[in-house]
Amino acid sequence: MKKLVLSILVVVTFSLHLSGQEIAPYIEIGKSNEDIQQVSDDILAALNENSFTVLGTYNPSNKKSLKVIVFTRADIKNTVVKVADRGALAAAFKVGLVQKNGEITISYTNPDYFFRAYLRDSYGQYKSTFDNFSDDLRTTFEVVGKDFTPFGGGIEADKLKKYHYKIMMPYFTDPVTLNEFSSFEEGLKIIENNLKAKKGETVEVYKILYRSEKVAVFGVGLRNQEEGEAHFLPIIGEDHIAAMPYEIILQGKTATMLHGKYRIALHWPDLTMGTFMKIMSTPGDIEDALEGLCELSEADKDSL
Repeated sequence: MKKLVLSILVVVTFSLHLSGQEIAPYIEIGKSNEDIQQVSDDILAALNENSFTVLGTYNPSNKKSLKVIVFTRADIKNTVVKVADRGALAAAFKVGLVQKNGEITISYTNPDYFFRAYLRDSYGQYKSTFDNFSDDLRTTFEVVGKDFTPFGGGIEADKLKKYHYKIMMPYFTDPVTLNEFSSFEEGLKIIENNLKAKKGETVEVYKILYRSEKVAVFGVGLRNQEEGEAHFLPIIGEDHIAAMPYEIILQGKTATMLHGKYRIALHWPDLTMGTFMKIMSTPGDIEDALEGLCELSEADKDSL
């Protein structure tokens, strides 16, 4: 009987330990002395050879020393969209390259972290699919490094689905509405046209379109020197470069974005309040830029 009780206690203790275990937002693959273009080419080749789909690449802050590669895979893309409340945001994953002193640090967004945060109560329903994706990513990236060290702060696994930075701060379920359109097709055309025109010094990094579900996700680079990435990334940390680009999600007739005070904190969970205050205007600046992309231009008025 004592052995049985002891065994139960061990199992319960182990389970509690797992539920309270912190998960980091990024995984460092390793470092390289190759030039950034060569490392990028190696990663692109590895992704393409292992059935991943590359969605886009860009240089945040327009810096040659920073690069992001955005990718997805069909099983993940087709699974996350089943989660009605903006689940499609979990379709895109990113590799970040940061060059310092002639050395490239290679990292990527941790699937376990972002699936838990963005899919919340639906995470467990598809866990086996997500675990396979994570395992395959590790195998794929072994061609460029073998460290696979978590970094970037951490949040307890069971708290990610209801994460917020501080009391009174927004949650995932508090998105910012950018615009309401007359139809999905109208919203899609307006956003596409504004991005094509690079309105507000923005650039389209990637687009994921689910036409039958009437869902579209746009990854948007923010190129304004005073209010965009060049302003806030050096303050909060360029090592987390795989956090970029920011997203607009169009579902049905409504375009939204994750609140800056949620999304920035989620991607920089170890950010101090003092540092956060230094970018106090950034959530509003991002909202203004993305809202501008969802506004009807004069050209759109003539064509719609």
